[in-house]
Amino acid sequence: MEDRNEEKVRGRSRRQPGTGKTAGTGKIPGSGKTPEDGGAQAAGWHGETPGGLEASGRKKTWMIKAAAAAAVLLIAAGGAGGFWYMKEAGRYETAFFPMTTINGIDASGKTVEEIKELIASGIDGYELTITGRGGKTETVTKDEIGLHSEFDGSLEAMLDGQEPKEWLKHKKTPASFEIKTMIAYDGEMLKKRLEGMELMEKASMTAPEDAHISEYDSAKKGYSIIPAVQGTTLDEAAVLEAVSGAIMNLRTKLDLDEENCYIKPAVEADDAGLSTVLGQLNRYTGAVVTHTFGSAKEVLDGDRIHEWLTVDGTEVTLDTSQVAAYVKELASKYNTAYKSKTLKTSYGKTVTITGGNYGWRISQDKETAAVTEIIKAGEQQTREPEYSQKAASHGANDYGNTYVEINLTAQHLFFYKDGKLLVESDFVSGNESKGWSTPAGAYPLTYKQRDATLTGEDYKTPVSYWMPFNGGIGMHDASWRSSFGGTLYKTGGSHGCVNLPPSVAKTIYESISAGMPVLCYHLEGTGSKAASAGDGKPKETKPAETTAAPTQEAPAETAPTEASPENQPSQPASGEGVQGPGAAGENGASENKPAETPASPVETA
Repeated sequence: MEDRNEEKVRGRSRRQPGTGKTAGTGKIPGSGKTPEDGGAQAAGWHGETPGGLEASGRKKTWMIKAAAAAAVLLIAAGGAGGFWYMKEAGRYETAFFPMTTINGIDASGKTVEEIKELIASGIDGYELTITGRGGKTETVTKDEIGLHSEFDGSLEAMLDGQEPKEWLKHKKTPASFEIKTMIAYDGEMLKKRLEGMELMEKASMTAPEDAHISEYDSAKKGYSIIPAVQGTTLDEAAVLEAVSGAIMNLRTKLDLDEENCYIKPAVEADDAGLSTVLGQLNRYTGAVVTHTFGSAKEVLDGDRIHEWLTVDGTEVTLDTSQVAAYVKELASKYNTAYKSKTLKTSYGKTVTITGGNYGWRISQDKETAAVTEIIKAGEQQTREPEYSQKAASHGANDYGNTYVEINLTAQHLFFYKDGKLLVESDFVSGNESKGWSTPAGAYPLTYKQRDATLTGEDYKTPVSYWMPFNGGIGMHDASWRSSFGGTLYKTGGSHGCVNLPPSVAKTIYESISAGMPVLCYHLEGTGSKAASAGDGKPKETKPAETTAAPTQEAPAETAPTEASPENQPSQPASGEGVQGPGAAGENGASENKPAETPASPVETA
């Protein structure tokens, strides 16, 4: 008797109400057909073969009629023949007619129970071999899951539909039928068997891994897609469904991979979003920006750029603050403005000039924007940075071989053009006693202007040649002076400007241009008490102790360094300024010029 607590599974999905059983049909061994291929076909039992009388033709119809007529004659004749015929008819009360095939089995003369036994024998010794990844296999046997066959009454209905007395007409008329055989198994037994499989041990399963972008490869200068790892993690529900289906169809082999029983990665290597990200990353890291600084070079490529990239979904973002930080590094390394200079003076000694703003100065905002666009476009470009201020040359000293050398101690200057001395002269600088000393430092000439008017709180002084280089401080002609040099600057100096004989100012003005360096320094031991005549004629020879070639580069160990804050360009006093024709500079553009602290026209030597 069937245990009420035993859950029996019949079929694939149809649960019988109130029974706890699942029913389904299976392919009947030996028939080559599934239950869906046909039913009991009881309606065709009375001598009709599949296809009916219409398909049998006249010959078949004649044979049936002949057999029926013979049967009638035998019965009518009575005697031994009639007795034999009726005896045979009684046999087919419990057995199937001759020439009958059920589910591919010869059912002629066999009882319902005999047919059931033959059909059920098809599951004897049944085994299902389950194959997983890595070649691992497990076997499920009939006895491990309580597999057996069940029938739906089709055989009994077929037998009840027979007319025993008509048995003779079926002797030469084959009839073939298919019935729905029920395959049943114990669901709990199957679950327990699956849980005991080595294939289903969670500890031995490896999780799937999504396809993803690789780390940056410095050798290949880019990224690649790492394919997904399929893993060996099984979906328990999918396994149970696949195994159940295989059993109900009496399949002997089942591949879990082919049945999609493994949990798949969410992202495969051909994912469109992944390809989009890869393209963006490789475009950015494929960019190469080579900055040149004279003979020096700085190369920015993917090895650095990849550190500035972040990925959010399918969007790749370039951190422009990191680009700005890189440009700032370049500026810190190659900017020379506000850094000290070394100068081999015309007196043979080397001085360090710590003040002033002359030198290279990268425009960091503009260069950051330029580099950002190059990276986003994935371009390869060799370029000079965007500069807000340029110098004469790169290297240890940036002022080149065209400059004005101003020795504030000696009150004497030299103007070298392309390495050759063009003019030298004494001058008068700012009044030391009043705190108007001309500051030392390296400065670019701001601009030059003819016929300017220098203004202060209580004066307006016209000059013919105005050449500012440090705010309101500049070089200009001082026709009111009769002598220059010596110690005049200590008590009778200017408001900070470098006063020159008119002819010297004219010579310098005609050969100097905006941006050229003006190098002001102090050199102990070079001062002189004697002043030169103010005849406006420059000296024709340099001092005897001058031995240094102006084009000689400073020693490497004295490279420019940051200037201290107190050595920044001085600012003009409030209210002072310069006036000239149209208040215009060298290029004629109207602009507000830095205020000049001019020499007083009443100053005396």
